[in-house]
Amino acid sequence: MKFSRRDVIKGMGAAGLTPLLVSSCGDDSGLPPLPELPEYEFTGTPGPATMFEHGVASGDPLPDGVIIWTRVSPEADGEIEVWWEMSLDPEFTERTAQGTQTTDASVDYTVKVDVAGLIWGREYYYRFFAQGRQSPVGRTRLAPMGDQASRLRFGVCSCSNYGFGYFHAYRHMAARADLDAVIHLGDYFYEYGNGTFPEPEEQLRMLEPPTETVTLEDYRMRFSQYRRDEDLRELHRQQPFIVVWDDHESANNSWMGGAENHNPDPPDNEGPWEVRIAAARQAFFEWIPIRENANRRLYRTLKYGDLADIIMLDTRIEGREEQSTAAAYPPDDPSLPDDILGSEQEAWLQQELSNSTAKWKVLGNQVVMGIWNLGPDLVANQDQWTGYPGSRGRLMSFLRDNAISNVAVITGDVHSSWAIDVTVGDGSYDSETQDGAVAVEFVAPGITSPFELGGVAAAFKRASPHIQYLDEDLNRGYLVLDLQADKAQADWFFVEGVALEEGEQFFGAAWAVQDGEAKLIPMSGPETDNEDTPPLAPA
Repeated sequence: MKFSRRDVIKGMGAAGLTPLLVSSCGDDSGLPPLPELPEYEFTGTPGPATMFEHGVASGDPLPDGVIIWTRVSPEADGEIEVWWEMSLDPEFTERTAQGTQTTDASVDYTVKVDVAGLIWGREYYYRFFAQGRQSPVGRTRLAPMGDQASRLRFGVCSCSNYGFGYFHAYRHMAARADLDAVIHLGDYFYEYGNGTFPEPEEQLRMLEPPTETVTLEDYRMRFSQYRRDEDLRELHRQQPFIVVWDDHESANNSWMGGAENHNPDPPDNEGPWEVRIAAARQAFFEWIPIRENANRRLYRTLKYGDLADIIMLDTRIEGREEQSTAAAYPPDDPSLPDDILGSEQEAWLQQELSNSTAKWKVLGNQVVMGIWNLGPDLVANQDQWTGYPGSRGRLMSFLRDNAISNVAVITGDVHSSWAIDVTVGDGSYDSETQDGAVAVEFVAPGITSPFELGGVAAAFKRASPHIQYLDEDLNRGYLVLDLQADKAQADWFFVEGVALEEGEQFFGAAWAVQDGEAKLIPMSGPETDNEDTPPLAPA
């Protein structure tokens, strides 16, 4: 029997496979032929060998497009023309798109291209040229449409403190060909200077700049140092990213009007918060492969066909009121602030949840949504959702009152691993049957950042029966979120240390939620390997 390309595509999509569709001429698949594209040519003196020392990256995948990114490092200031191209194969014999973009010092010589109109497949390779030099080859994946994917798999991570250790967890994620994307939940970098956090005797790597990042130049320099890290550079090269910030991309415990770690007055003289957060936002949008928008907002939804909506929140800056100063407090304390999202983002979130037709609604979220109890009438950590009972109560009631099912929250920030039944907090949760929860939450460990509360974490778990899992060893690492029609599963992978000579990976735990439920169940091991994935980009 002879199969058309359309038959092959349809059959592989139903099986959850994502083929490379490679053809230079039209056929009965209905796809147009690949375009005829010019070749890169350069006849001048080549630029420096370090032209692409920050590597390449991609992000915010759509079914028909993706952001591709690089930065050039010319020897002399001025405008630089950068050539880019995309292909269905790493040898670039089946090219699908090409263009040029000019960059200069006004955007720190970064190049970010929103490539649209990609229709030939879900897997692509890309590269850049400038002044006769070629970048590394990057690999990216688009989001599926409709029922094209019966399975999705995301790496989930947060909290990478360069001074505190080596990014071994990034290296292990980079080696996984089975990921659709990496979801980074914030604290992509830390603003601290040398000798402040971590403690001087624990610092493993020196920072650039050596002082706290405050100005636009500071934030750009810190991004530059991170993106020269071998493991982070390789992860960006192999996997598309979906990124949102937390506090350390600006200053510790930030909110919309300031931060615990921002002092405009002497002796720090760090200037107006509005200037600092504008600088942090500009550098973030320059260096992260995130899609531009008029207000440079970070909250957005990435649709992955019928299987998942990835709803990214900004619980840090967009509408957050200043945190309470109380370390522990009654959950109904009237002095607590109300808003962690802001009215506009809250209305948008409710609309996204109401209108979603996807099997799974995944909330990419910075701070823990589940409740950390210290006793029957005492909760802790004012920086989390429980420190904002108005916002939390409205969201919990909205989920319950509108019977919105299959909500999986993924969270970073706290440098530790948790699996939590997300409860309303009104006594309706049954700890024996686990009935009464409205969502589940999977909390990713830090890439290098350590948990700072020590034995208090175990006390939270003892007083909180809705907390199903805590890694009491407080390992660093990442988790993999595996989404299928019948369940969503989180698999935690840890590294045995963050010193240069350490970093071996080991499996930690697996927890899942079944379709239509809001209760976590333990799994005996990680999800099986998905071998039907595109190859990694060659070195």
